Amino acid sequence: MSLDEIAFTAEAKMEKAVAFLVAEFRSLRTGRATTGLVEHVKVDYYGSSTPLQQLAALSAPEPNLIVIKPFDPTCIKDIERSLLASELGITPQSDKRVIRLVVPPLSGERRKQLANQVKHMSEEARVSIRNIRRDANKHIDQEQKDKAATEDEAEKGKEEIQDLTKKYEQKVGELLKTKLAEIEST
Repeated sequence: MSLDEIAFTAEAKMEKAVAFLVAEFRSLRTGRATTGLVEHVKVDYYGSSTPLQQLAALSAPEPNLIVIKPFDPTCIKDIERSLLASELGITPQSDKRVIRLVVPPLSGERRKQLANQVKHMSEEARVSIRNIRRDANKHIDQEQKDKAATEDEAEKGKEEIQDLTKKYEQKVGELLKTKLAEIEST
């Protein structure tokens, strides 16, 4: 594998780590209604586990309200059952056509718990990025050992990997800062 391929692969993996963190953050309940809270919920629909977003239109018309409008009104009970079984901790309210989820405001203690959880998730993403750096550096060392790359090329490759690592760790830091601000503002 060439040094450019190693860097490209490392960057793609780091991008995936950041994307995973974004998805994790989206599923956290921060006191503000967002459709990301319920998109991952699986509904038993005619015997198959189907994501909620494929069965209903999801919207958040107000800062504390999520509205779920099923495409097929006959599955409203299945959706309610799945929402109750999920770890949301919000009781759905239905009028047989739409389901409303009222997101309660966060308590001070819950804000602290969420802040710690968000920091932990961010640190896991950073560790993942550092592990990707370590693996890329091992590949570069192997290329140098196999005489496919000179010592200068290997050093340049490692510097490029380090720059990528800094870039993606900075992205994680920015995501953390934004999410903590969101938790504090709700």
